[in-house]
Amino acid sequence: MIVEPKVKGFICTTAHPAGCERNVLNQIEYVKKQGKLEGAKKVLVLGASTGYGLASRIVAAFGMGAATIGVSFEKEASGKRTATPGLYNTRAFDEAASKEGLYSKSLNGDAFSKEMKDEVIRIIKEDLGKIDLLVYSLAAPRRTDDSGTTYTSTLKTVGQPFTQKNWNLRDNTISDATIPVATEEEILSTVKVMGGEDWSDWIGALVEAEAIEDNAITVAYSYIGPKLTYPIYHEGTIGQAKAHLLRTAEEITSRYMSSNGIKAFVSVNKALVTQASAAIPVVPLYLSVLYKVMKEKGLHEGCIEQMDRLYRDRVYAGDTVSGADGSILRVDDYEMKPEVQDEVMDIWERIDSDNLLELADTDGYWLDFYHMFGFKIEGVNYLADVEV
Repeated sequence: MIVEPKVKGFICTTAHPAGCERNVLNQIEYVKKQGKLEGAKKVLVLGASTGYGLASRIVAAFGMGAATIGVSFEKEASGKRTATPGLYNTRAFDEAASKEGLYSKSLNGDAFSKEMKDEVIRIIKEDLGKIDLLVYSLAAPRRTDDSGTTYTSTLKTVGQPFTQKNWNLRDNTISDATIPVATEEEILSTVKVMGGEDWSDWIGALVEAEAIEDNAITVAYSYIGPKLTYPIYHEGTIGQAKAHLLRTAEEITSRYMSSNGIKAFVSVNKALVTQASAAIPVVPLYLSVLYKVMKEKGLHEGCIEQMDRLYRDRVYAGDTVSGADGSILRVDDYEMKPEVQDEVMDIWERIDSDNLLELADTDGYWLDFYHMFGFKIEGVNYLADVEV
């Protein structure tokens, strides 16, 4: 069938197999051009099908030459409905890895579940023995824990509502958006889904099963951003979860460092267009202004550039982790440069519906959005029939 993008608000309900494949191959080509990276040899990536998780797996495999296991939760195609983009991304990754003789095993299912933990550990033990890097990049709206309780994450503030400028994607206007205050139950549920509890459970299960090497490294991903978005990312329900993630990194290192040498880090990454960020009020406008400023200054990075720099210049830069502040690795340093943020805030004060297209990189935002689903990628024939 011929696949076209079908966009509803901040989501796209279709994905293009050939476009997703080309997107993966482009990232692989980028990593190869950066040269060989001495790092991990046996890597588990949780949340491996899109965004930072996919980029991490690509860096591990095609930069480090590592054997990789990836876990993600994707939907197969059904009738005229395409599969989710992560499924096509994963297939493209596996095919590319196979062609280069790299071990690659991809599992589709709930990474939060005990069943998935057991299955992954079985595969590690049988095929790899032990892993030496665990990347935790799960982004899910809900989680069912081992007791059978299901928690749902909520995008809300803590303490008081937050009102700020917002880009209405449908009509290219700017108006105020208000994010309401969360209840205590909503805060708890968001921490349960997006915090570090499951990350800690994974490390515990791997250690107990003797499926993780001594002196292994584990990295989870987070975002802080400027003061403008603090009520969302720093202080709101997401912020509470991110704080829990950092505490978990400290707890993992404290628990296992003396006996197993395992170190846990939270990498604070740059703001990018993702399926999650596209749904958050205020954020798309900030992203489009940030893109304009960073591109003009030659500082813009996508997921693959960020992850290559993270592992090349931070995690595996030498005997000691470079750019680390305790359990935190910062690769949002370009975004948070004073000259970048000063210009972003200057534009933010002036931007409105009349000058939006002049002061923000709205085209760049939408291009990244479509790329997530395999559309508008150079070199792909979108008029051709494809098998979905």
